[in-house]
Amino acid sequence: MPRTLVLSLLALGLAACGGGGGDDSGQNVDTSCSANGQKQFVLDNMRYWYLWNDQLPASVDLDAYDSPEALLGYLASFSPDLGTGGPVDRFSFINSADADAAFFGEGEFEGYGFGSTFLAADDWRLTRVFAGSPAAAAGFERGQRIVALNGRSIAEIQAAEGVDAVLASSPVQFTLRRLDDSEFTASVAVDIVTIDPVPQATVFPLAGTPGVGYVELATFISTANAELDAAFAQFRNAGITDLIIDLRYNGGGLVSTAELLGDLLGGAVAQNLVFSETRFNADRANEYNDADFFSLLANSLNLSRLYIIASDGTASASELVTNSLDPYVEVVIIGEDTFGKPVGQVGLEFCGKILRPTAFQTVNANGFGDYFDGLPVDCPAADDLSVPVGDPADPNIVAAMYHAENNACPVASLGPTVSKPRLDAEAANAMPRLTTPARAYANAR
Repeated sequence: MPRTLVLSLLALGLAACGGGGGDDSGQNVDTSCSANGQKQFVLDNMRYWYLWNDQLPASVDLDAYDSPEALLGYLASFSPDLGTGGPVDRFSFINSADADAAFFGEGEFEGYGFGSTFLAADDWRLTRVFAGSPAAAAGFERGQRIVALNGRSIAEIQAAEGVDAVLASSPVQFTLRRLDDSEFTASVAVDIVTIDPVPQATVFPLAGTPGVGYVELATFISTANAELDAAFAQFRNAGITDLIIDLRYNGGGLVSTAELLGDLLGGAVAQNLVFSETRFNADRANEYNDADFFSLLANSLNLSRLYIIASDGTASASELVTNSLDPYVEVVIIGEDTFGKPVGQVGLEFCGKILRPTAFQTVNANGFGDYFDGLPVDCPAADDLSVPVGDPADPNIVAAMYHAENNACPVASLGPTVSKPRLDAEAANAMPRLTTPARAYANAR
């Protein structure tokens, strides 16, 4: 797949992401790192790059905003309501440049190392625990319930300052309830967590076929590239034509990694055909609008059916790949509707920070890209937190395998589903955001 968009942007020192990755020299900006200089940088670059720059106010009083972050929030509020119930831009953000580079380059962030969700106001559960993290070392496991922080109940904390405020002061004493209802307490401090972007890849047997491939992709970062290629070599050697990609907790990441995955999935069946089109604002369209095409790689599959395990935390680059394959192969979404982020950001460095304004929208070969309310699920299935991700008993795997055998969805399983998986507060600081408040959720891409 020719990387025309990425190459043209890199020529400016800029990289694009379906939610993250890159830097830039800026356009027409005051390079001062004074308070107003930083706000001027944000304003000027929003006027230049912002997808909805025609909606921005003609005049902005910089002194009315305490920080560049506050100014960005104000400017993002002028994005249109595209059926989302408010301004559509929940994605533009400012982060530490070092944290941004560490995450997208090495998969590293500073945090406790767990993902979680609230099943009810006071029912806070672990959805995943990153291997080698402080949380893993303390005995945290998927499905456990966090019942107290520093001796205070979750209900008490949520009624006061909220759990993110408590997590911001490391170390924290966690009290957790295991699946067998026993409890334990552990003091955990933040540390550098390194995400394994491809935690598992295997082949599930299916009578009369080479089997169904399965790969879990945690996030679209550069360290995923070699692991994805190795997994697809395994699938290609096995003659796999039906594949499950588990993206239920994948909020996105680098466009370049999404394009690689697209080539591995579609390079053999859609060689030289459109993967996606990228559309910038009207002022930038002539220079930057472009199309990316599928390329045949050594390990591209002769794909027939693609199963996407999704939740409403599946976003950005995850949705880009799903939408881009749909014109060429049978795509079946298992689990829940996706989040709805058909847009991406560019990265612009200033004063040790990085500004990531929403700058472009992607559409597939059929011109479809208006899924701000998410891509709809085909086979609903529960995310059963008592079952490990990727286990053959996982309702999502069961649904995908049933469809692969019967070409139809099973009766939807009911159970506790996961909504917008979140990382601990420090992890969110190292990653692009899906929603506001910005500290609460992690995206990439």
